[in-house]
Formats: sequence, C-alpha cells, structure tokens
Amino acid sequence: MRLLLVLVLLLTAGGLGLIAWQAVQPPAPRPIAAAEAAPPPPATIRVLTAARPLPASSLLKEEDWAVREVPPDSIAAAVLRDTPEERAELRGAMLRTYLDVGAPLSRDDVLRPRDRGFLAAVLRPGLRAISVGVDAVTGAAGLIWPGDQVDLILTQELDPAQTPLGRRVVAETVLTDIRVIAVDQKLTQGASGDTAARDVARTVTLEVSARQAERVAVAGRLGRLSVTVRAMEETAAADSTARPVAVFSADVSSALSRSEAAAATRMRVIQGGETQDLTFR
Repeated sequence: MRLLLVLVLLLTAGGLGLIAWQAVQPPAPRPIAAAEAAPPPPATIRVLTAARPLPASSLLKEEDWAVREVPPDSIAAAVLRDTPEERAELRGAMLRTYLDVGAPLSRDDVLRPRDRGFLAAVLRPGLRAISVGVDAVTGAAGLIWPGDQVDLILTQELDPAQTPLGRRVVAETVLTDIRVIAVDQKLTQGASGDTAARDVARTVTLEVSARQAERVAVAGRLGRLSVTVRAMEETAAADSTARPVAVFSADVSSALSRSEAAAATRMRVIQGGETQDLTFR
C-alpha cells in the first residue's frame, strides 16, 4: 500500500514537471504559408521608332530606327512592329514627314519601294532616275543601300593598235556625289533582310540630272561602270574645284611605266634604203 502511494506521488510529480516544462517553452513556429505567385509582368510589344531626327524624303536605312517596348494599348494599329518582314520592307522606304527622336514609325509615314508612285515621289524636282548594272565587284559587294551617296567610275580598254601598252587601260570618275534611290527590284520590294542569304544586287538606280543621265548612258557603252560609296560626312565641295584626272595603266603598274619610258627613248632613223634603231639613255 505504501509502495503504491509512492508510485502515485512520483507519477503526479512527473506530470506536473512536464506541464511546467511545456509552459516555459516558446511556442512552435507556425508553418509559413506558401508565397503567392508573383503577378506576370505587363504584356509589351516591340515597335520601331526613329533613332535620330529624320527629315522628310529620307530614304530609310537600318541605323535610322531603334526598337522600343510599349504596352499594346498605347500605340496605334499602323505603328510598325519589330519583325523581320517589317524591317525588310522599311529598308529603302521614303519618309513622308519629319520624325523626331523616339517617334514611332507608322505605315502612314512611309512610302515603300513596292508602293505605286514610289520612284516619282522619291525623285527631287528636276532630277531623273537611271539604273546601271553591277555585280559583286562593281557594286561594292552588295553593301550599297538606298540613300547612300556614291561616285561612278568608268573603266575602258582603248584600241591596242593605236595606244601604247601603258595607256591602253584607263579609268576615270564620270559622276560624283550621286544619291542611290533603289538597289535591285527584288530588294526594294521587301526581300529578306538577311545579308548572307540575299542575292548580290544586279542593278543600282541613281538620282541624276538629265545631262548626267546622258553621261551615264554613254559611259555604259564605253566600258565597265563601278560604284564607290562615299563617307557619310563627305561632300562634293572638294571635287567641285578640280576636274577628275584619268588614271592609265602606267600610272598603276610600275612595270608598264618603265616599259613606256624605255619605248619613248628609242628612235628609228631611215636614210634612203637604210634603217637604224637608236636608243638614248
């Protein structure tokens, strides 16, 4: 009986101790609720905007536009999106109105080369359009774009029977500082913008005066025409005071130059029935 009482007292003391220990323990941390999913970012679309001030009648090139992301409901339906198709059709297009930096490009602002009346609209008053045939070499490896300023060079071979070897091939600049208004019909009608996949241009259309158009037509019959691109900041002022100087074979090749000089110092003397060749050194 005494033993039972001792057991009861021990069990009671242990229970009271357990209750007291639990009372002094800090409450167990409550489980952290799963974080709510972050709201998705607002939807945006990529549109083409003016990268710099663009005057009216500009022929657009890749560096003329930039890309900006905007909410879909903040732009008009005619604004051009940043897609390969839109970029391809925009290259070489004529800007109808002035655009400031950051202004979105709209279909209503441009006249694309495939649009009817493009060629007549892009020509400045009193000027004409004439095309010249080019290839991978004469067309600057396909790197000429509408809006570039170029020079036109004629290379021809003169009659061998009447011309010394050192002056048989000659090159001269026919026109300087001429604006390109189209490069190939395929390109200006919105071909792929992938330079590696694009065919090399076959024709370059130039903006010239009536007199210059006649010079181009004659030059095309005389020999081979090559197009050279001018620097963006270069003007025709330096060329206006001096006439282009023709470059002959001997001006390029020192071997032909020496040959021509040697030929000039020989003389054939004919006296009666005797012929004598003299060389002066």
